[in-house]
Amino acid sequence: MARDLDLQHYIGHLIRRAEQVHTALWSRHVSRDITSQQFAVLNTLSRKADIDQRTLARLTSLDRSTINVIVRRLSDQHYLSQVRDEDDRRRTLLRLTDAGAALLASLIPPARRDQRTAPGLPPRRAAACHRRGPPPHRAHGRRDHSRRSVDGSWGPEPTIW
Repeated sequence: MARDLDLQHYIGHLIRRAEQVHTALWSRHVSRDITSQQFAVLNTLSRKADIDQRTLARLTSLDRSTINVIVRRLSDQHYLSQVRDEDDRRRTLLRLTDAGAALLASLIPPARRDQRTAPGLPPRRAAACHRRGPPPHRAHGRRDHSRRSVDGSWGPEPTIW
């Protein structure tokens, strides 16, 4: 007979719990109205305007259906605008509105404070987590080495913070 699994040592359970803790901390310390994923979208668009949803999804590590919902919601709230690409009329480009930029500016200070809060992690371990780059993207179960830099890192700094 198979032994049961101690969930406190099961990575899937720990990742789910970490997400729950992050969501609770974000809501308490940063915003009850804007999620951390929406913040990532706003922040990414402030760094790189006039990109399409596919590029935005890749830069924020969000799947296409999630990015679609977030873009629709932020557009409805007038935090970002969608314009047709003049060079390719099939593409829609995204950019922050003035209201979106103001919202982002108001969220950055509490988001910075929240990122330094790593409950349960010793300071050295928390610092190590912040030094690591984003995880490698996977394409059909294989690592996507196209994002790997010459120095062996996985591309640009994460765009969330």
